[in-house]
Amino acid sequence: MAKTKPSTQALETVEPIGSRVLIRKDADKKITKVGIHLPDKLEIPTLTGRIVAVSAQVDSDEDYPIRQYDRVLFNPKNGIPVDFEGDNQLFVIPIKDVVAVFRKD
Repeated sequence: MAKTKPSTQALETVEPIGSRVLIRKDADKKITKVGIHLPDKLEIPTLTGRIVAVSAQVDSDEDYPIRQYDRVLFNPKNGIPVDFEGDNQLFVIPIKDVVAVFRKD
């Protein structure tokens, strides 16, 4: 019987192209800091999340000071959800829909 090599699969990644970024949306908050319970169907037009990947175009553009792992505020209206390994928290977002970057001094 011939020996077979163990199967090694390449790790698949998602890389945004054009002027887009890949964002992992923060978990939805069900209770505010003061203890108010929010309804499940509450519609909030902007969301926060972490930058997972930045396209080469955005990375080389000095007008966009956004880097991987930055926490950002974004408008999900033009975002494309990414169903990647059962993860429903990833979105490809046009850079124009990232409205703020959270910074610490």
